[in-house]
Amino acid sequence: MSDLSTTTKSVPQSAREPGEPKARMMNDKKKDLIQKFAALASLLLLVAVFAMTSDAFLTVNNGMTIALQVTSIAYLGIGATCVIITGGIDLSVGSVLALAGVVAALAVKAGVPVPLGMGLGVLVGAFCGLLNGLCVTRLKLPPFIATLGMMLVARGIALQITGARAVSGLGESFGELGNGALFRIVTIGDDGFPNVVFPGIPYPVILMVVAAIGVAVMLSRTTLGRHIYAVGSNAEAARLSGVNVARVTLITYILSGSLAGLTGCVLMSRLVTAQPNEGVMYELDAIASAVIGGTSLIGGVGTISGTAIGAFVIGILRNGLNMNGVSAFTQQIIIGLVILLTVWIDQMRNRR
Repeated sequence: MSDLSTTTKSVPQSAREPGEPKARMMNDKKKDLIQKFAALASLLLLVAVFAMTSDAFLTVNNGMTIALQVTSIAYLGIGATCVIITGGIDLSVGSVLALAGVVAALAVKAGVPVPLGMGLGVLVGAFCGLLNGLCVTRLKLPPFIATLGMMLVARGIALQITGARAVSGLGESFGELGNGALFRIVTIGDDGFPNVVFPGIPYPVILMVVAAIGVAVMLSRTTLGRHIYAVGSNAEAARLSGVNVARVTLITYILSGSLAGLTGCVLMSRLVTAQPNEGVMYELDAIASAVIGGTSLIGGVGTISGTAIGAFVIGILRNGLNMNGVSAFTQQIIIGLVILLTVWIDQMRNRR
């Protein structure tokens, strides 16, 4: 195996040959920063606009609501970012989260302790990601086709094992992960009813922060992270440099599937009911959050911090439109236009 330090330093952010001038490398990094700050500016603009149009937008309760809504997009977006950086795509996460959630619920209803049931759900997601990765790396299927097939298979299994019915009667402990909060302060009023002084930090938000920091450190500080960027920048050059391209690609799909499984468990826990039809079109939100945050669809470029910003852009946009009485159909149109605009900007950046 040849020295990887030169390769990983020369291709961490975009497709470039090892001998490419440093000036162009700095220029590409500058473009990546511009894209990220553009997304951050859009986020701040949305906050300012919705704060002026709704008095309740900047309240603590609404802030926690937005954070909870964003968690699902962020979990899936983090996984999607890693897959897209390698030059792939994962369209199955919405169906995988539904399958993982109903498996966890069925296990708990059968008497399995809640933590083990949730863990089983995450493992189901990881197994689906493993199958996706094997289809791409061993069977040489295009990622679009491989994950599209898994999307149909996972949804079909979720509907089959539940009889297309919701799984209920799971008990309060099943809802602790999705509805619990750290540092929640509740007092009992004179009327004997509880008053929430501070809603606390929801557990899903804590998990989101931990996952984002963990994967961001992995991408920026580890050999695996540098190999992920190298594979997306130039898979053949990475292979010639000693990188196990198939293994790196496989790991990203397993990570995406695992995060989809976690998303399913958190969503079902919030509802305290497992819905086999949950997660429809969530894969588009995941991909959109990554692209809005600066991840390039051709691979080699992307950051978790940018994806987090993209997830909040989508979450705040939906929340603000809801508070202003915009219909769900109009919201779909607006978010669809935002996705088209960001992808067009990404394509323009790549052509330059």
